[in-house]
Amino acid sequence: MALATPIPALSSDEVTTGRVLDRLAFVVLGVVGIVALLTFRDYGLSWDDYTHSEYGDLLLQFYLSGLHDQRALSWVNLYYYGGGFDLLAALAAKLLPFTLFETRRLMGAAVGVLGLFITWRIGRRVGGSAAGLIALVLLATCPLYYGHMFMNPKDSPFAVAMAIFLLGLVRIFEEYPRVSIASGALVGTGFGLAFGSRIMGAFGSIDALAALALIFALESHARGIRSAGARLGRFVLALVPAMVLAYAAMALVWPWSVAEPLNPLRAVEYFSRFFEKPWQELFDGRVISVPGMPRSYVPTLFALKLPVILSVLGFGGAAGALVAAFRGNVAANRRAVLLSVALAALLPLAVTIALRPAMYNGIRHFEFVLTPLAVLGGLAAVLIAARRLRFAPMAAALVLVVGVAVPVVEMVRLHPYEYADFNGLTGGVAGARDRYMLDYWGLSFKQASQALRARLAERHETKPADRRWKLAVCGPHRSPQVELGGDFETSWDPTGADFALMLGEFYCAKLDAPLLVEIVRDGVTFARVYDIRGRSFPTLLTQPGL
Repeated sequence: MALATPIPALSSDEVTTGRVLDRLAFVVLGVVGIVALLTFRDYGLSWDDYTHSEYGDLLLQFYLSGLHDQRALSWVNLYYYGGGFDLLAALAAKLLPFTLFETRRLMGAAVGVLGLFITWRIGRRVGGSAAGLIALVLLATCPLYYGHMFMNPKDSPFAVAMAIFLLGLVRIFEEYPRVSIASGALVGTGFGLAFGSRIMGAFGSIDALAALALIFALESHARGIRSAGARLGRFVLALVPAMVLAYAAMALVWPWSVAEPLNPLRAVEYFSRFFEKPWQELFDGRVISVPGMPRSYVPTLFALKLPVILSVLGFGGAAGALVAAFRGNVAANRRAVLLSVALAALLPLAVTIALRPAMYNGIRHFEFVLTPLAVLGGLAAVLIAARRLRFAPMAAALVLVVGVAVPVVEMVRLHPYEYADFNGLTGGVAGARDRYMLDYWGLSFKQASQALRARLAERHETKPADRRWKLAVCGPHRSPQVELGGDFETSWDPTGADFALMLGEFYCAKLDAPLLVEIVRDGVTFARVYDIRGRSFPTLLTQPGL
């Protein structure tokens, strides 16, 4: 199978083409970086943003105090996570001339662009310059990845750490049984940062063990078990420095994990059960408790949230890579690389479907599978274009251009709520509005709050002399608190409130009151602000107890 074919020596024309494709990749990275610099201030706070910013500051104080200030090691429940991104953002906020949350948006964009670069490097290494460029474009035009990279302090940095680890795995399996210093450093740093961000980083180690078992089995058959065992021993011994580096990286970003030897296991136990009071979310037109989400949750949302071309190429490439890994007529190293990339994309999804844990907030928790999916998509696209049919390359190029143009247009229309996008299979966000969650993290409150302030200024209204404006809020409160400042106080109770800020999700009621502000994208309301002075409403919620 072509996916298993080793990359041959390149002719001079192919080398020139490769250089052009590599330059195009840098152009794509540059364009994404410029757009991010121009727009990073547009993204609001999410539900968890404020708490994460405090965690980052406590981690910084932990190190600045010489490890004496240990408040970070018991902060809310975030000490069960690593705080590498929060620590980075807290440090950057001391150095950059932006507000705290502007800095967090900018750092998120920088980490996201790093993830795009790593994805390109993986694709290029596994399939050549064309595959690398296509992988980069597929990921850069994925609304789920692009939208989350600005404002998600958990899943996006974790996804990038897992990408670094995957690049390291690809390199060490190519070099097997040697391990170069650079490859070992990538593996150690990537795994340390990944596991030190979320315990789901363990998926990467499972991928590595499976690929290593495949190499050992193949070499045992070809060389004999004694020779294969000797090579395996050399390889494992060469990885010892990488494991030391991994532990150090984990300790740096997740100091609680090394405060006591068993703490990582305590984190596994903590996250093995749902750790918050269950709430309900909208899925497939039904309001369902998050611990009771059906197994169809993940596959359905992957089908509807990802660009169609990424899904088709990515999952098609994953199937081809698995076949090639177990039936390919190439070196064991190549087959191990293909297996590790395919498992990185498929294993977390398969385990989730099988075990059916509590599911919520769409598929943000699975952002880390997007890099291997994009890499596999790049491999599949190159394979299709290389078929010996007269118009195959031109047809493949046309389909690719149209396929990536569609989500780009959707992102432009939805900005800065790209993460809320649904693809054409469900009719976009308009078709998804009454069936699925859209702005579940309340990003639209930034624009709604700014519009409320502008509306009051336009009407020459000032706050009452003896008190602050009271704003009843259905959704995250920190965003309007940051955007509106000290002239406003927020509350869940609409009694006596002047205005009501309502997220456009199913649990926030539509009020019979004058509408001051409405935030709309693609014909869908993301947030509203009502003037409720002189009116009485018992609740902001559509259902009691939500």
